[in-house]
Amino acid sequence: MLVKTYASAVHGVDARRIAVEVNAGGTVHAGKGNFYHLVGLPDVAVKEGFQRIEAAIKNIGYKMKRLKMVVNLAPADIRKEGSAYDLPIALGVLGSTGQMAGEHLEQYTIMGELALDGQLRPIKGALPIAIQARKEKFKGLILPRQNAREAAIVNDLEVYGISNLLEAVEFFNGERKLEPVQVDTRDEFAYSSNKYEVDFSDVKGQENIKRALTLAAGGGHNVILIGPPGAGKTMLARRLPTILPPLDLREALETTKIHSVAGLLPNEASLVTTRPFRAPHHTISDVALVGGGSHPSPGEISLAHNGVLFMDELPEFKRTVLEVMRQPLEERKVTISRAKITVDYPSSFILVASMNPCPCGFYNHPEKDCVCAPGVIKRYLNKISGPLLDRIDLHVEVTPVSYDMLADIDRPQESSAEIIERVLKAREIQKARFEDSSKVYCNAQMSSRMVHEVCQINKAGRILLKTAMERLQLSARAYDRILKVARTAADLSDSPDIKVEHLAEAIQLRSLDRESWSG
Repeated sequence: MLVKTYASAVHGVDARRIAVEVNAGGTVHAGKGNFYHLVGLPDVAVKEGFQRIEAAIKNIGYKMKRLKMVVNLAPADIRKEGSAYDLPIALGVLGSTGQMAGEHLEQYTIMGELALDGQLRPIKGALPIAIQARKEKFKGLILPRQNAREAAIVNDLEVYGISNLLEAVEFFNGERKLEPVQVDTRDEFAYSSNKYEVDFSDVKGQENIKRALTLAAGGGHNVILIGPPGAGKTMLARRLPTILPPLDLREALETTKIHSVAGLLPNEASLVTTRPFRAPHHTISDVALVGGGSHPSPGEISLAHNGVLFMDELPEFKRTVLEVMRQPLEERKVTISRAKITVDYPSSFILVASMNPCPCGFYNHPEKDCVCAPGVIKRYLNKISGPLLDRIDLHVEVTPVSYDMLADIDRPQESSAEIIERVLKAREIQKARFEDSSKVYCNAQMSSRMVHEVCQINKAGRILLKTAMERLQLSARAYDRILKVARTAADLSDSPDIKVEHLAEAIQLRSLDRESWSG
């Protein structure tokens, strides 16, 4: 008897329908090998699923009949990976052997990993699977209960979360009624949107750093913080998401899909409603950073999509790791190519890097002396290539906070809520400016042509910029970066024109281009 169920395979951040065809018939004589044959390019995890399926079927009180059985996963030329095919195969086996009614199986997408006792374990990629099920006009989606809220944010699709194989069998036999999981996406999004545990009001002093991070948030600019140990670089970086514009629903869905595919959503979770903040250790490999592997999966730069990627102690990262970031920083996506598959992952993030000014950490320190030998500082800075530094708009010096400032508990500090008001006003200006462009949302994303159209400067500004370019020997890319930052400074001050003071501030925030940093 032939029974067909449907599952999904996740490629990149999208899913594709997979037909699970189970045909049972004919007896198998003892000693003649396996009674089942699994075809359709399954990987080891899929093949091992038959041992889990057999134990689960027996442990819920049904029989694994010794009939010749062929299971085909179609299309047969696409590699099937992971353990989430256990549930659709198990239901197909029970249907094809006459132990379960199978006439309604084809109306549902079914996914889930089975434990030996028939319980279901959570899967990866529930959200893109649900989106694909709705696109394919399936009546519903059946998956583990832990993934149900995540999938239920997709409207116009009945999502059933179940705990074990027996519940699914009884549902299709008409012996159990399942209630679809209901999630009001907009209410869920509004309730938990933009809630953070940290705030800029915790930061004492550092007004110039707050201003630089306001520029970064206002225009989507990359930033590097240079300062001695304990100056507050990490603390400041962790608070940048709190002044970024709140995720809109489209961005939240994009971000949730990536985290779903990576298996990083907590059980019973639905939407990612705050800007991601990813802080990989400096020992990370280039594959872990950009994504890939034998079975491509998102890397840290994609997990930081729509948020912040923080790279602490930047010179300590391997050179190959830093250089692979150059293309994603420009194109805001990363392409993973393998012999049989090419996958695109989005990677639109703000890069925040931090570093000590020298190996000992005290070069240019106001109170402590640097003990590094001559030439050491230059070699230390040369670990970061010029092309990478060119892609970082803001170079910010962080100096230690004095004791008096730390001890002054009565002095009010500007909160994230106050800063974000200015950021949102600047972003509204940019939204109106780029309303005719589908791929540009903020100043940092402007192309060179757009920079020359949008960032017009007067004669005094041109003289100032020419002087800075000649003295600092800046590249053409750095020239564009300065104009972009100046445009953001003008937007934050609600100025239609870029003034000299805006250009001066942008030039000042190119610390690593100055001769004083040569060591």
